[in-house]
Amino acid sequence: MIGTDIQALIAQHGYWAVFFIVMLESAGVPLPGETALLLAAVYAGATGQLDIATVIMAAAAGAIIGDNFGFWIGRSLGVELLERYGRYIGLTESRLNLGRYLFQRHGAKIVFFGRFVAFFRVFAALFAGLNKYGWAPFLIYNAAGGICWALIMGLGAFYFGDSIHHVSGPLGMAALGIALAGIVACWIVLRRQEKLLEQKLEAVAAREFGSPSLPEGQSIDPV
Repeated sequence: MIGTDIQALIAQHGYWAVFFIVMLESAGVPLPGETALLLAAVYAGATGQLDIATVIMAAAAGAIIGDNFGFWIGRSLGVELLERYGRYIGLTESRLNLGRYLFQRHGAKIVFFGRFVAFFRVFAALFAGLNKYGWAPFLIYNAAGGICWALIMGLGAFYFGDSIHHVSGPLGMAALGIALAGIVACWIVLRRQEKLLEQKLEAVAAREFGSPSLPEGQSIDPV
C-alpha cells in the first residue's frame, strides 16, 4: 500500500480508514498505520474536512484494540507457529529472537515506547503475548503509549498541514519536500538501528548461551 492509496482511502472513508489501518498494523499486519495517521492529520490541517481530535481518537482506539488482538494472537499461537510462518508477515527468525531478547529485559518499556518504533509498533503486542506478559500491565502501558503516540504524531502533522494550507506556492512545496525527506531519513536510521540490534543479539546469545538463538520459556517480570 503506497501513500497515494492511503490518501485516497482517507479522503473517501475518513476516520474509519485511520482506525482500521492502525488497528490491523497493531494486530501484526504490516500496514503503514503511522503513515495513515500522519496523512489524515495533514489532510485535516490542510483542508479542514476532518476533525483532528476525532482523527487522534480513531488512531488511539485502533492502536489499543489492535494491540490487544495481537497480544492474544501471540499468546494463543505460540512461538512454534510464528517461527514457521512469521516470515510471511515480515517476522523473520532473527527479528523474533531480537524481540524476545529485548522484551525479556525491557517488557513495559517496549509496550509503551514501541509504539514510536516501526518494528515494535507492528510486533510488540505479539511479543507480549508470546512471552506471557501480564494482560493488566500490558493494557495499562499499551493504552498510555497508544494515546501519547496518537497525540504527538497527530498534532505535529496537523499543525504542519495547517502551515501548508497557509503557505502556498514554491515555499509550501519546499516545506512538504523537506518533511518527506525527513520521514525517509528517519526510516533509514531505524532500519540501521534494527540491524545493529540484531547483530548485538546474535553476539550476546552466542556468548551467554553458546547458540545464536535465545532460549525459550523464560519468564518476564513487568517493569
